[in-house]
Amino acid sequence: MEITIRDGGPDDIPAILGMLDSGVEWLVAQGRPGQWGTKPLSENPKVVESLTRDTQEGSVFIAEADGVPAGALTLADAPGAALAHLPPPGEPERYIHWLTSDRRFKGHGVGGALLAHAAEVTRRAGISLLRVDCYAGDDGRLVRYYESHGFTPTVTYTGGADGTWPGQVLARRVQGPALGS
Repeated sequence: MEITIRDGGPDDIPAILGMLDSGVEWLVAQGRPGQWGTKPLSENPKVVESLTRDTQEGSVFIAEADGVPAGALTLADAPGAALAHLPPPGEPERYIHWLTSDRRFKGHGVGGALLAHAAEVTRRAGISLLRVDCYAGDDGRLVRYYESHGFTPTVTYTGGADGTWPGQVLARRVQGPALGS
C-alpha cells in the first residue's frame, strides 16, 4: 500500500469528520470512550467549528493510501484557545491540532507518515519545535504512540467541560537543514 501526502483544505472536512467518526466507533468498541465520547464527532457543533477553523487558518495534510483518503493532520502556529492557560514555549512552534486516521487503515503507518510530514514541514519553515496534545487517560497508549514518534511529554493538564479530561502536551525537536539544501 502506497501512502502519499497532499495538501488539504476546507473541501476535505467531510472526509476528516468521517475519519474522526470511525475513530470514535473504534475507541468505543475497544472500551475506551474517555477520549472522544460515544457519539460521532461529526454531530458535535464545537468539533465541526474547530475543524473548520483549523482548515481555514492552518495547514491541512491528507494522507492517501493508494489514492483513498486515509488520514489527516492539521498544523497551526500555536495551540488552540482551549490550551491558552498553558505556559507558552518561549519560541516559535508548530502545533498539531488534529491527527486522525480512518480505522480501516490501522497498522499501515498513516499516522506516522503524517507526523513525519509535519516534522519536515516544521523544519523547512526554520522552526525547531513541534508540539501536540492528546488524551492521557486509560492505559496511556496514545501518549506512548507519540513518544514512539519522537515526542517527549512536557506538560500535563485537565480539560473538558467538567475539568476531568486528562491531557498531555508533548514536544519534538526538529532540526537540521531542509532536504535538498
